[in-house]
Formats: sequence, C-alpha cells, structure tokens
Amino acid sequence: MKSAVETLSPTRVKLTVEVPFEELKPSLDAAYQSIAKQINVPGFRRGKVPPTVIDRQVGRAAVLEQAINETLPKKYAEALEANDLVPLAQPDIEGLEIADDEGFGFTAEVDVKPEIVVPDYTGLTAEVPDAEITDADVDEQVEALRERFATLNDVERAAADGDFVVLDLRATKDGEVVDGAEVSGMSYQVGRGGMIEGLDEALVGLSAGDDKTFETELVGGDLVGEKVEVSVKVTQVQEQELPEIDDEFAQMASEFDTVDELTADVRERLGRGKRLEQAAEARDAVLEALLDKIEIPLPETMVTDELNARRSSVEQQLAMAGITMEKYLEDEGQTVDEFEADLERRVRDAVAAQFLLDEIAKKEEFGIDQAELSQHLVRRAQQSGQDPQEFANHMFEHNHIPDLVQEILRGKALALVVEGAEVKDASGNPVELKNLRPDGTIGEDEPVDESAEGSDEGSDEASEATATESDDKADDKA
Repeated sequence: MKSAVETLSPTRVKLTVEVPFEELKPSLDAAYQSIAKQINVPGFRRGKVPPTVIDRQVGRAAVLEQAINETLPKKYAEALEANDLVPLAQPDIEGLEIADDEGFGFTAEVDVKPEIVVPDYTGLTAEVPDAEITDADVDEQVEALRERFATLNDVERAAADGDFVVLDLRATKDGEVVDGAEVSGMSYQVGRGGMIEGLDEALVGLSAGDDKTFETELVGGDLVGEKVEVSVKVTQVQEQELPEIDDEFAQMASEFDTVDELTADVRERLGRGKRLEQAAEARDAVLEALLDKIEIPLPETMVTDELNARRSSVEQQLAMAGITMEKYLEDEGQTVDEFEADLERRVRDAVAAQFLLDEIAKKEEFGIDQAELSQHLVRRAQQSGQDPQEFANHMFEHNHIPDLVQEILRGKALALVVEGAEVKDASGNPVELKNLRPDGTIGEDEPVDESAEGSDEGSDEASEATATESDDKADDKA
C-alpha cells in the first residue's frame, strides 16, 4: 500500500491511498465465499459456486464493492499510522477508483491534531484572589441553618413574599391539561422562583381558599415556548418562624454546646471550602498562563460541534430549572452576543488545553494503573449522580474507557505544570496547592472526597480539558 499526505491546513490533511490487488485479494476471496453461501445456482451446492459463475449471476462489481468495503477502513487506519496522524473526526472519503485486477485507490480528508511545539512549562507564575472569609459569609451559613430548623405556622392573612403556601396547580392548553403540569397539596415558598413564570406574582395577596388564573409561557417540555393558562388555588398560608440564635439552637442544630463553637466550626468549614476554590482558581490561572505562551491552531469543525453541544446543554439545564434564556441573560447581566462570545472563548481555551496537555503527557511518558482508573470512574460517577458500577458498565459498553484514560493523563500533565508553578494571592502570600489530586482535580482526601466535589464545578478550560462528558450523554440519548 502506498499513501501520501497533503496538508490542507494546520488541522486538516488529505490522504491519498493506493491499495495493490494482492492486498485486496484476501477480502475479495472472502467476498466470493460469503456470496456463494447466499445464492442458489442450479448444478452447484450452496457455498460451492465458483467465482466465474458468481460474476455472471451477481456481477463482478458487486463482489468488488463488498471486498473494498471491508478493506478500505483497514487501509485508512494503516495510512493514518504510517503518516503519524491522529484523526479528530470521521473522514470524508472521495475519489474511489477501482482498477479491478490492479487494486483500488481513494482520498480521505480529515481533521487531525495539530503539531505543537510544547513551550517551557516550568516556573510559571500566576495570581489569584485572596481566600477571605467575612462575617457576612458566616452569618449567611448560620441563617441557612436556621431556616432548616424553622417551623411553619398557619396564619389567617394573605400570602406575602417569603411565606409558604400549600397549593393546587394546573396548567392547560386549549382546555387540555398539560402533561406533568398538575400538582396537588404542594408546599411552596413565595418568591423562591424556579417553577412557573408568573407564579410568585399570582400568589402574593392570596389567602387560604383563594384561587387565581394567569397566562404564562412554558420554558420546558414538549410545549416549550407556548402560552398556557395556569390555575392556582391556595389551601394554606404559613409563616416561617426561625429559631433564636442561642446555645439551645446550637445544641439542636449541631453537635456543639454553644453558639460560639457552632460559628467557629462554620467559619472553619467555609475556610476549607475557600481554600479548595482558591486551589481550583490557581490551577486554572496556571493553565491560562501556559496557554498564553503558545498559539494552537484549532479545527473549526471541532470547535463548532463543541459550541453547539455546550449551547444545547445550557439550554437543557435552564429548561429543567424553569428559566428562560432571556431571564438567565438578564440575571447574568449579559447580552446574547456577550454570552456567545464568552462561550466560544471557553470552548476554544478548552480545546487548546486538551491538545497541549496531551502533548505534555506524551512528552513525560505518563501512564496509569488500574487503581487510578477505578478512582476516576468513581469520581466521575459521583459528579454525574450515578451509581459507580452502572457508570463503569456504561463506559465499558460504549468504549469510553480510552477517553477516561486520556482524561487522567491530561490531569497528570496539568498537575505537573501546576506543581512547578509559583502562585500567590492578591496579598502576595503563596498559595498552597496540596489539595491538587494526581489527576489534576481538586480535593482534600484520597481516595475520592465527596465533600470536595463542588470545588471542581467552577473551573473553565482546566476541568473541560480533562473531561469529555458529551460522548456518554449522546449515547444515553440514543
């Protein structure tokens, strides 16, 4: 087999492959044998029909097509390996030429990993904000704890913002009840939001026994974007009574005897959380500093596909939360153009980081063992809220283990870069990175520390560079 490469761009090539007849012949013989078992020809036993008869009955072209369909993928893979190319997508096969007894040839255009000259990744510097714990932070946590131990008392007055109500609700479209939009006896806090647009405004001023009908637009389900009529009836109005913040409350809500002990523990927990957040920020800042040292060409098809996947994911999450894109952008203080620009920036950084970390892992000759893979499987399962065994089975069944291995290798590369960097906070103090796991994620303990999961959620290109979750989500939908 002969192959040649034409570089169309830094991330796309054109392969020209010529396969001689002697390399096609084994597949051609197999095709004849397969067809011989499928046809009935008078005078010949099934499976014993000679090739010349098959050519007359079925046609030589059909046999050649079957043989080439079997041979072409193998020769394409061999051409990639021979030319040291890493494909990023399915190829566009063109120019298939068949010369019968002389073999066949074809061309394949495909996106490939760009060639990268890895910059020096030692001694990087970065700065992150101070990990400050304010009294307001502590008060907010104590207040949340008070609300968990609050009592609800029935009141004979109209509902106000912050009250709880017990309600019956039904949404209809053209007189028909919308599927999944009818509840009865549900407790709901007025002003909490996140359910149906316009519900909070409708509830304010209603007393027990009152009802109201209003029109709204659905943000999820089969009727997303359509207007429906919502009927809501209040059966109870309840006022929240919060416990006093005293030693009795501390004993009821925790293992501590005094409020001072409780607030000190809250402050310590917040401090650990802030340090984890700061470690994640330091990791991301170091990676950003490394990316600033190199320009990496990106396959536009890959960027576009990832953009579409991210955009779709955001829209699905908003729909599940009952929030419109317009409301989300308003809350974030962003225009549509600003949102799109920020999303594209993050996608491009994430793709570039993947390429760069892959090269560093290759240069350092990193490997992984079974224990590391098992820990990573458990962590990914926890992050997605799935049973670890079911998650592992899914990843094996859909051949995603190589993706997970690559995630771990990228994480190791990232950990190496970060550990060799000097990171300080805004006050000039060195930032400890002892919470950086060997796979590049952030946590306090090994193996997996569930309490630290949230610390990984806020990172951009760092976490995105070491995770490829869209593959298994796509499989789930299929």
